[in-house]
Amino acid sequence: MEAWCFDITGSAKAALRDNTLSRLANQRPTGAPLSPARVQTQRVSPNLNPRMLVSVSGDSWFIPTRNSYKSHRLINDEYRAVGGNMEDSQTESQLIVQETPPDNVFIAPSIDRAHITKGESYSYYSPLPEVLSLDAGTECVLGVDEAGRGPVLGPMVYSLLYLPLSSHRSLLADTHHFDDSKVLKPEVRSQLMRKLCTASSDLHQQCGWAARVMSARDLAADMLKPVAPHNLNAQAMDATIDLIRGVLDRGVKVQEIYIDTIGPPQTYQAKLTRIFPAISITVAKKADSLYPCVSAASVCAKVTRDAALEVLYEAYRSGPASSSMRDPSISTESWGSGYPSDARCTNWLKSNMDPVFGWGNECRFSWGTAKDLLEAKGKGVGVKWPGEEDAENTLLANYLAAQPNGLGHQSSELSSWYGTGVSEEIF
Repeated sequence: MEAWCFDITGSAKAALRDNTLSRLANQRPTGAPLSPARVQTQRVSPNLNPRMLVSVSGDSWFIPTRNSYKSHRLINDEYRAVGGNMEDSQTESQLIVQETPPDNVFIAPSIDRAHITKGESYSYYSPLPEVLSLDAGTECVLGVDEAGRGPVLGPMVYSLLYLPLSSHRSLLADTHHFDDSKVLKPEVRSQLMRKLCTASSDLHQQCGWAARVMSARDLAADMLKPVAPHNLNAQAMDATIDLIRGVLDRGVKVQEIYIDTIGPPQTYQAKLTRIFPAISITVAKKADSLYPCVSAASVCAKVTRDAALEVLYEAYRSGPASSSMRDPSISTESWGSGYPSDARCTNWLKSNMDPVFGWGNECRFSWGTAKDLLEAKGKGVGVKWPGEEDAENTLLANYLAAQPNGLGHQSSELSSWYGTGVSEEIF
């Protein structure tokens, strides 16, 4: 039986969060065999996906990582680690499976099919929850997280969720077991989102949420601007600020905000504190696993992105391009998770690339994967854009060509002083 899940605490958990250490107190050399060790483990909820974590009993801690030990088995209630290197592909495959939209993803109210298929970004705000409608002075906590930062296909979605401070952990963590969306099974994410959108549920009555769907087209366009390009971090910051302002404009009394960082936490937090000085703001790494409101926001973002990706794929399947652009030599049925590391995604990109226009609104043209395919020899049609000097010469040549005998403005004015000549063809 494969051992699949372990909760750890203390220094090992802190090290894992920072994602910097693979060996702790034992300092075992990389590649050295690891003898069987009995460990103290606690199985977590079956709603969670497998996590490659282990806490060894005694004073020594060991955390398997990509470059660490490969397989672990639970045999006779003992956890035995087998030496070897964990291939990056194993980690990548787990990510791909987790990021692929499920077949029955819940279509939340944040899904606007018209905007999505047109490649337009937009924002959605849920109605105020009943508890805040009855008492507008209720102090609230708010969490922010995103989904879809790395894929080459589909939108990036920023979401927030807010609720009364008094219900923060009891409702989200204790009652409904929200966690980082990446460790929840897809069907569990959809179930939680469905409850949040069901009027009779306690989640709907106490929680409000919002989403900013940032289309692949707009993300790439801002990043590829010839003047003052807007990188992904800047766009993410703008989305976060706009969402928070939208909630405050609706009269919600937000006292605390928790955000999963997109860069150095101190810099991000300082900027947001300047913008919202009356609110206590915490920006932290792995906030989606530390603060329940951020965990819930991550679920809103992930389910919205999954559904948006499904809407885009349906539009592709029903459009004429799905057959006319396809390369029959490449077999593909789906674009999978939309991540460049997903073979289904790269196969779809190769199979459905128009040599002039590339792809549709589902693709982020600023991503290296798309650029490389378009610039590959014999694949895309090359376009030479004139530079500044070329542009000036072109304008001058066009101007002179429009004048009689190719002369300048003065000659043209004199030659037409008594009118223009009439060609013999008119007779």
